Order: sequence, then C-alpha cells, then structure tokens
Amino acid sequence: MTRRYLPGATIGLMGSGQLGRMFAVAARRMGYRVHIFSPEKDTPAGQLADREVTGAYEDETAVRDFAKRLDLLTFEFENIPRQTIDWCADECVVRPAGSILHIAQNRLREKDFLTAAGIPVASYRAVRSASELAAAIQEIKTPAILKSAAFGYDGKGQRLIEHADDLDEIWRERPGDELILERAVDFEKEVSIIVARGPDGSMVTFPVCENLHRNHILDVTVAPARVSEEIEKSGADLARAVAEKMELVGLLAVEMFLQRDGDLLVNELAPRPHNSGHWTIEGCATSQFEQHLRAVCGLPLGSTEILRPSAMANLLGDLWQAGEPNWPGALRVEGVHLHLYGKRQPRPRRKMGHLTALAPSAEAAIEAVTKARDALELPAE
Repeated sequence: MTRRYLPGATIGLMGSGQLGRMFAVAARRMGYRVHIFSPEKDTPAGQLADREVTGAYEDETAVRDFAKRLDLLTFEFENIPRQTIDWCADECVVRPAGSILHIAQNRLREKDFLTAAGIPVASYRAVRSASELAAAIQEIKTPAILKSAAFGYDGKGQRLIEHADDLDEIWRERPGDELILERAVDFEKEVSIIVARGPDGSMVTFPVCENLHRNHILDVTVAPARVSEEIEKSGADLARAVAEKMELVGLLAVEMFLQRDGDLLVNELAPRPHNSGHWTIEGCATSQFEQHLRAVCGLPLGSTEILRPSAMANLLGDLWQAGEPNWPGALRVEGVHLHLYGKRQPRPRRKMGHLTALAPSAEAAIEAVTKARDALELPAE
C-alpha cells in the first residue's frame, strides 16, 4: 500500500516564487509544515513558509541537509538541475519523479516523449547547426518558430521565421545552441487542462480553460473555455493519457492548440501548478494548489467542479510605472479578488500578482476582470 503523508508532515518545495507561495498557503491551511529551498532570500514562498533555506541548487551539502529534514519534496518549477533532484531522492520521497522534470525542462525531450507516446504535436525538428536549420525549414516550411530547447518561457528564446531567405542572419542571432524548429500553428484558441494523478493511479482533470495572450505572456484565462463538449472531452482524454504515460504523481498542466478543424495539438507540459490554473482558488471546489498537495501526499483527490465561471488576469510590473496601482478602484468591481505575490521590485513583464473575477458567464467574468485591471491605472478617488 502506498504511504500517505498526512497533515503534520513536513513538505519541502524547490523554488520560491508565486506558485510556491500559493502552494504554501494551501498546505499550511491543511496543517502541513512547509520548507522552501531557493538561491534567494525573502522570497514570495519563503515569506509564508515555516522555514526558508537559501542556497545554490549546485551545493550538494546544502541540498542534502535540506532534504533530510523533509517527509516529502515537490517542486514549484521544473528547471531544477537533475543532479539536485537525485541528491534529494537519496534523502526523502520526491514527487513528481525527477525523470518527469527532466522531460519537461527541455522542449526536444518533451516533444520526443509526446511523439513516442502517440500524442499529437506540431511538426518539429532538432536544430544544432546552420545546415540543420536550412534542412528543417525545407521540411517544415514557413511560417515556423525557432526556439531554444531549454529555459524558454513567456516567449523568451523564440523567433518567428516567416521567410527562408534570411537564415544566415537568423542563425547568427539564434537564442542558443540546442534549438527546436516548430511549425507555426494557425490555431483558433489556446487552451490548457490541468490533470492530477495520485500514487495509486487515480486521476481527475480540471475543466478546460481558455488562455488569451499579450506579447507572448499569458494575459487572461477564462473557465470554462468557450469550446464544445466534444473538445472538452478530447482535451481531458489527452491530458490523462500524458499523465498516465509519464506515471505522474502530482499535477500536470497540458497546454494545447485548438486548430481550426477542431483537432487538438499538445504544445507544452508543466508538471506543477500553472499560471492558467490560478482561477481555481476562488472558482473551483478544489484549487490546483490543494490538488497538487493531495496528489503528492497520496490523499483522495478533490472535486474539480466549477463553482462559478471565472476569469484570471495577470498583473505585470508595468502597472507600477506611474506609481502605486489603484487597488480600491479594482476591488469596487463586483466578484473580483486580488492576489499579490510579495515581490519587492516591480519590473516590466514581471508577474507581480493577479486578479480573479467570478460572474454568471465566461464573457461576464472576462469583462469584470478586465474592468478591474483597467481601474488599476486610473487615479485613486
């Protein structure tokens, strides 16, 4: 029988940003102790943890000492060195497994895994030289997107290639040495599904949510997504298939493109809570953060029933350029909730917080959360 980790156990978290902060809130509410490890001090997650440890991920002594004090270790983000995860696994239970993070932290490994599992993805090719780039363009055609294989997010390390006549310049300005060229998908919507899987193989999926981007950064997420029941079902089936193939224990966000012909293509995986799941804190019977905790601890998985249609809007550091945002103005909008992440320095494109609005319909929720965010830039009354 798989061991369960009950309230009172000590849960360790690698990473200390906003995802860790919201996970810590859920874990402490349920009676767990939370220890945080990251290279920085006074972090969003560390501010709410029982213990914050500052150290380098490459410091074996510090990492092992941290892990020895835990019952269970999990992750806020996937880009943790593989060696660090192996050190932790020697000292305590690690969920999800390091092999899953290893897949998700590299786009080539991720696409190869999905392809081998029979999961539909956009056409892609590995690119490690100028000649491989030229050959890949010949096969995939344009438009295509050249991406760094590792450490890319929010549009970083990506370049759209619309014509094949400037490849020399593109190669000179490449965003890394290990690259992937992907066919640019003419999609109708980007959607994501979060699936939770326990150590006993039990699984639940959250409702499909619809993601709206601005400047390559997630801007607004709305749930339920404005898609058919057929799309909802096929998306959930794909998410469960990926989690099953990975032998996941924990949470997995599966980002997908809904093509204009109604077919879904899997774009990216994140084996952790995800920006597109923040709406679940107020809008769902079980938040994604509590669900991740339940899954890794071997507890029964919670209901994913939508309580009300919800929309989440990211708050970037750009909002602070003219001074402190007008918080009262935003909170006057009915059904709006504010989450700030405790980050000291607002910078352009930096995620500082989010708003969530609950309303009678998806459209009304989008309208409310957009109105509230717009009010942040108005003069305070």
